[in-house]
Amino acid sequence: MAGIFLVFLLLPLIAIGTTTTPAEILTALKDPLVWPAVRISIVTTAISFGITLAFGTPLSWLLARSRSRWARACESLLELPIVLPPAVIGVALLLAYGRRGWLGGVFESLGWSPGFSLSAVIFAQLVVAAPFFIQSATAAFRQVDDELLIVARTLGASPMRTFLRVAVPLALPGLLNGAALMWARALGEFGATLFFAGNLSGRTQTMPLAIYAALESDLRVAQAMSVLLVAVAILLLSALRGPIAAKFGPYRHNGELQ
Repeated sequence: MAGIFLVFLLLPLIAIGTTTTPAEILTALKDPLVWPAVRISIVTTAISFGITLAFGTPLSWLLARSRSRWARACESLLELPIVLPPAVIGVALLLAYGRRGWLGGVFESLGWSPGFSLSAVIFAQLVVAAPFFIQSATAAFRQVDDELLIVARTLGASPMRTFLRVAVPLALPGLLNGAALMWARALGEFGATLFFAGNLSGRTQTMPLAIYAALESDLRVAQAMSVLLVAVAILLLSALRGPIAAKFGPYRHNGELQ
């Protein structure tokens, strides 16, 4: 039964890669719809990834070390985007940051409106995908031995140095796992992006949105982009969970702590 369930889960992915030939994929990838969407996806997910690492890592550390009820409540709220339908998140983004949203007037006074722009794509990716990193990073930081942190402080290390040189290396496998999940989720984001950024070719159309648009005109292009998206996701997960984790993880060379 387990084998049947495994086949059920993997069969759609296998079908994507086997129903078209490499020549057909290369021909379809010449469609003008494809590469602008690839560029937008790469640029926006890279920015979202960098922002999440820069701000999500210290936030996860604070959540992991705090014992207050407010921290627990905040952690629970941050997990909501993981379980909410993307359409709900898209509506929430419009109500909060859209032109008529809570902060819409503030943005308008600054001469900027994030809705239906490249910024909206990044906003949607951050709200939907960052919680995956924060959840994994918080759990990883909780596994760090308090005694090692105390020893580092006793030896004269500042709180920042203790965080960067002790806590982060020890939690790095969990951080990398969360980073892989975050980037993969951002790369595949569809619903919230469609609601808040629209599906504007060359402006806000990411790869998932381009696949949706291609389904209405040319199934081959949709298949080719699906294959490309699967390949990118596999390479990303393999890199962050494989060579990068092996190189930068805390336990290397027969388990010795570096």
